Amino acid sequence: MDLKSFETLVRTEKTARRFFTNLCWKKYRRFCSRCHSYEIYRILGKRFRCKRCKYTFHDFTGRWINKLRISCRNWLWIIKFFELELSARKISQQIGLSYPTVLKAVNILRMAIIANNTDSDDLLTGEIELDEAYFGGRRKGNRGRGAAGKVPVFGILERDGIVRVEVVTDVSAMTLLNLTIKKVRRGSIVYTDKFRSYDALMCCGYRHLKIDHHKKFSNGKVYINGLEGFWSYAKERLIKHHGVSKEKFPLYLKEMEFRYNNRNDIIFNLLAQYLVNLVPDLL
Repeated sequence: MDLKSFETLVRTEKTARRFFTNLCWKKYRRFCSRCHSYEIYRILGKRFRCKRCKYTFHDFTGRWINKLRISCRNWLWIIKFFELELSARKISQQIGLSYPTVLKAVNILRMAIIANNTDSDDLLTGEIELDEAYFGGRRKGNRGRGAAGKVPVFGILERDGIVRVEVVTDVSAMTLLNLTIKKVRRGSIVYTDKFRSYDALMCCGYRHLKIDHHKKFSNGKVYINGLEGFWSYAKERLIKHHGVSKEKFPLYLKEMEFRYNNRNDIIFNLLAQYLVNLVPDLL
């Protein structure tokens, strides 16, 4: 969204609320957020009641935007600054809200990203790169697979497509193989380094080609440079947060996945739509 359009949206609370309300209801048709019936009627206080289940709700009931009681104008500013990759502390300084409030808001955005980007039934296919990485603060001692106290992450990249990443408990052959089978179509060409946990891929219906990083980083089409590029992309952006707890790290990791997969797009409208979508029953 260009700055002139954004300035129009945040001019008043009324214009900001209208923007979000229009995103909530397709063709401006309201429905019950509990039973999804269109048989509703308006009552006092900008609320509605369902004729079928008698549920009372307002425009944002059951949606991510309703998980934090701040103005629609503030939500728009938070989305804009989040799009520009400002940290929660810098956002709080810019818009005059407390740091805990802004941190909760951006984590709600991250949860909405995860809810709206859950893996579909469509498996990744074609040429696939697999690799693991380790995330954590600077520590003395071993790096990479020998690093202690860091969080292991498994990544799958479809060349000319998208990347999928998951925090894993370990990088055993069983863990990596199960995730690959779940996300990659059998018969695909799979590229990895020579880590022994990948050796079983050939037995599971994949054409498995390996690159020995001790000798070279690529051999024709045999490389995992695309996925290694994602690791650099993610780590560079996570540095500005000055440390992320292990509990919250999956939220930040999925944010990086979302940004990378939409790196050539303007994500403001996507984020705004995610924010007004209904929260899944499982969350």
